[in-house]
Amino acid sequence: MSTASDLPGADPGDGSDAPDGILAEQLLRLTRRLHRIQKRHLEPLGITPAQSRLLRVVAHDHGGAPPRMADLAARLEVVPRAVTTLVDGLEAADCVRRVPDPANRRVVRIELTDTGRATLRRLRNARTRAAEEILAPLTADQREVLGDLLGALSGGPERCC
Repeated sequence: MSTASDLPGADPGDGSDAPDGILAEQLLRLTRRLHRIQKRHLEPLGITPAQSRLLRVVAHDHGGAPPRMADLAARLEVVPRAVTTLVDGLEAADCVRRVPDPANRRVVRIELTDTGRATLRRLRNARTRAAEEILAPLTADQREVLGDLLGALSGGPERCC
């Protein structure tokens, strides 16, 4: 096993060569690698990883009603302006549309279009290919253990997106 001080940019005097520091650095490197691989698989679809996540959140069941912009911002943990920019891009691609809330016309909800649903299917396939690429070195048993470990670290299985 390499030490954190062997990693690019590591400061040997910062205590990062402790086992937890090494694990944290490995997780950060894996996250960056996963992001690069996922981005490469999404590029042919003309969708960014952030737009992909927004589409998945919109597609998630929100109690029968499309989500409000504020719901999306909260779920994505971003400022509302960021959601507006993402929705603008996806609306221009005909993946989502803004619809008024029937109970409160001041509230804007975001719903998937048919194009958005088709794009979501292609995105799922691209994400599956990205996951297969990054997990290729692992056996099925190792993947199961990794899933259990990641679930424990992230607070349990993620409900959506």
